[in-house]
Amino acid sequence: MILSQDMRILEAKSNIPRLSLMENAGKAVYREIRQRFELKYKKILVVCYHGNNGGDGFVAARYLCDEAETDILFIGDEGKMKKEALINFKKIEHNEKIQFIVDEGVDFNTYDIIVDAILGIGIQGMLNGEISAVIYDINNSKAYKVAVDIPTGLNPDTGEVFDKMVNADLIVTFHDMKKGLEKLQDKVVVADIGLPK
Repeated sequence: MILSQDMRILEAKSNIPRLSLMENAGKAVYREIRQRFELKYKKILVVCYHGNNGGDGFVAARYLCDEAETDILFIGDEGKMKKEALINFKKIEHNEKIQFIVDEGVDFNTYDIIVDAILGIGIQGMLNGEISAVIYDINNSKAYKVAVDIPTGLNPDTGEVFDKMVNADLIVTFHDMKKGLEKLQDKVVVADIGLPK
């Protein structure tokens, strides 16, 4: 089990570029989805925010769009994107296989799979209104829900839910089991992203 601050220290000390870790994380999410589904006829929505969790989502979308209809709902602020997330956003910004959609009028029920790449271990305090509303919509959809690293709304260290959380069917967490995921272990897959054990 690992705490979020230890994970950050490990990433910093590893000397592995954050861009490489993000690439490995997004690819791991794609692989886990692909192992469970025949993607050819699936419709996938990746919901991203402007932090590194969103960056992982952009990478996953880049792989998923080669095999499935893939849309991205970006609910963050482009001006606040972290450097690595922005690089991965730019890689898919003009990809004809990926459609960027706006929040108004999204029918979450039209998707087979929804990927939660909103907030990872960086969650702090209460969720903002937009994130809270999107979590509500995700949870009320019939889609299979995949959380990137941590379900949005869950404290990665304590397992506490501040407001509401994404009720994920699958949680692809990175490097090691996060302490806050203990109660959800049966839904968790731990993916190797290249950090030293």
